[in-house]
Amino acid sequence: MSRIAYVNGQYLPHDHAEIHIDDRGYQFGDGIYEVVSIMNGHLADQEWHLDRMEYSLSELNIPMPMTRAAMKIVIGNLIRMNKITNGLIYFQITRGVMRRDHAFNAMLKPQLVMTAKTLPRLSKQMIDPVKVITVPDQRWQRRDIKTLQLLPNCMAKTKAMEKGAYEALMVDHDGLITEGSSSNAWIVTHEGELITRPATYDILSGITRKAILDIAAKRNLKIVERGFSVEEAQNAAEVFVSSATSLVTPVYMVDDVKIGNGDTGPVALALRQAYFDHVRALAAE
Repeated sequence: MSRIAYVNGQYLPHDHAEIHIDDRGYQFGDGIYEVVSIMNGHLADQEWHLDRMEYSLSELNIPMPMTRAAMKIVIGNLIRMNKITNGLIYFQITRGVMRRDHAFNAMLKPQLVMTAKTLPRLSKQMIDPVKVITVPDQRWQRRDIKTLQLLPNCMAKTKAMEKGAYEALMVDHDGLITEGSSSNAWIVTHEGELITRPATYDILSGITRKAILDIAAKRNLKIVERGFSVEEAQNAAEVFVSSATSLVTPVYMVDDVKIGNGDTGPVALALRQAYFDHVRALAAE
């Protein structure tokens, strides 16, 4: 079956989904994006994703291209048209189309593109832990906005791939891990503390991260939001990363240093399993 995309009011075959060459997303990365996972036919944290989308647009002074209710209808249509049970919906909104100029016209019409993709069913149970590397964090200072400007992230992810690693954790000027190239980073200390970087301008506040914090709080885990160094991660009881596509993925090695005994830790596994229950509960509301 041909994939169906949505472009500015039209449902089109994916291969025919096109935007104008003067779109500012293409020219300047002037726009934002979101990715919503579909798990067993259920959208994961759709409302939180739309909340973050509206925040990112507001911070860049880009108006909503349609109402939130209308956007939900388009998302539902794409899931149905593409017959997706497990996969994701990707959507991006750019400032609009105009003659190439750094300064933009505040009256531009935003451009909305949505695509859908089928992915293999994700496992709730044990998952093989992965290897990660570390790289310098070279991004701009407003990482809280989910912009299209992902070149440093792409360079980091490619370096990880070249080294046979799953992810690259980015390290700031103080030697502290900020987050992964497309994920948030976590450690569990030997004292049982669950630690992740606080959601400031330094990181993108992941929606899966938000769900994990909520789940961990309900399980009475001791949560500490602070930075941590590469060395602290390498000496932690557990390390894992989270995102809409990784969910909770345990890490067995950071820069060739093995974490613990190299197995999936009990906290990461419990949080991964609980996240599936969290998505199922949202669908039942």
